[in-house]
Amino acid sequence: MDGLKRAEQVHALHQKMRKERFPVQRCNKLLPKGDGPFQVVEHINDNAYKLDLPETYIVHVETPESFTQLSTESFSSPNEDLYSWYNSFLPTTIASTNEAPRMVCRYHNVFKGFSAKLSGEDVKEMEKRSGFLSARPQRMLSLHTTRILNLLGLHQNSGFWRESIYGKGVIIGVLDTGIKPDHPSFSDEGMPPPPAKWKGKCEFSTPVCNNKLIGARFFSDGNGSPADESGHGTHTAGTAAGKFVKGANVFGNANGTAVGVAPLAHLAIYKLCGTDDCSESNIWAAMDVVIDDDDILSISLGGSWVLFHEDNIALGAYSANGKRHLPELLSRK
Repeated sequence: MDGLKRAEQVHALHQKMRKERFPVQRCNKLLPKGDGPFQVVEHINDNAYKLDLPETYIVHVETPESFTQLSTESFSSPNEDLYSWYNSFLPTTIASTNEAPRMVCRYHNVFKGFSAKLSGEDVKEMEKRSGFLSARPQRMLSLHTTRILNLLGLHQNSGFWRESIYGKGVIIGVLDTGIKPDHPSFSDEGMPPPPAKWKGKCEFSTPVCNNKLIGARFFSDGNGSPADESGHGTHTAGTAAGKFVKGANVFGNANGTAVGVAPLAHLAIYKLCGTDDCSESNIWAAMDVVIDDDDILSISLGGSWVLFHEDNIALGAYSANGKRHLPELLSRK
């Protein structure tokens, strides 16, 4: 097991004790002294040390003036010059070693910057670089839901909802826990092909995507598949764009017709959450793709209250709106 994996294990075990006292007898089997990408910042005594362990930071940078005319290419064909600029911010002791990669994600649409596994000392080195703006540890956001139909003032078979052609021709990008593609809400019966502008991917191992569920991708969390392990993403995707399903019920109760807000819209799914929470680094990576490929951004995630300039979902949605005039459907508490 290499030093980075050992450091990650200790970080998970002692997350709330970061930079506090770590008794050697509790972690020396995982982190032998002098081995790993952490730093011993203080030798307290023969049995305890203070460790500076790496964690994922969100880093904002400015781009050089020479980059201002660079084209913004898609996530699958990244701008190598821009990404080389990001790599230059990693401390040389990281960039030149054989450790596992520290770069987590690189962004070009939601903002200029990246996420990387860094220690406090690494960040101090970055702060000396021209073009550095800010760095802070990423937050983990929880899965949410809300009464979005009431918020939008939509009423069944009347008003705007009935007159809106039910989202026909629109692509909705859902950022959540994935999807169960065989659910009847995502049947493509009667659905036209996706718009010609659609350039996305379907990363299921079997051909389950169709004219309704036109794309599905997964990021670093989960089981290596866009499949939904918790049901939350399937629920939110159905709320956003589930087709009319007659005879829907809960164990024989509440029989009726189930339908989403935009039943004729196409769905592109982005799995970026585990069964309980979602990392900001993955959320922004998915937003980068949505801005390139989709029309509507649907998110049902949230966390504790933070200032606007520290709220990465708000900043990402604001950037999306400015880039593509992308409407936001933010289902957040």
